[in-house]
Amino acid sequence: MSDDLVFIAACTIVAMVARTGGYLILSRFERLHFRVAAALDAVPAAVMTTLVVPAAVDGGWREAVVLGLALLLSFRFGTTITVFSAMAVMVVLRSV
Repeated sequence: MSDDLVFIAACTIVAMVARTGGYLILSRFERLHFRVAAALDAVPAAVMTTLVVPAAVDGGWREAVVLGLALLLSFRFGTTITVFSAMAVMVVLRSV
């Protein structure tokens, strides 16, 4: 087996153990403190920020157009439609 596959398998196992451990720890509590719940609700936004900031800083005009479009779409549509629409526009712009 190649080193890449071993690395991918190891990362998968670590991610699954971390997720399972987090679930088991949180399942012990009847109610979450409101600050813990707020922090967990903020995780998706934090992940999206880590994906968007490098494109905003290092990208060219195509990335700026797509980020603006995604921002506008996010006010009207859900995350799935916004992400897939932005990806489709990026593919079109990069092929031009």
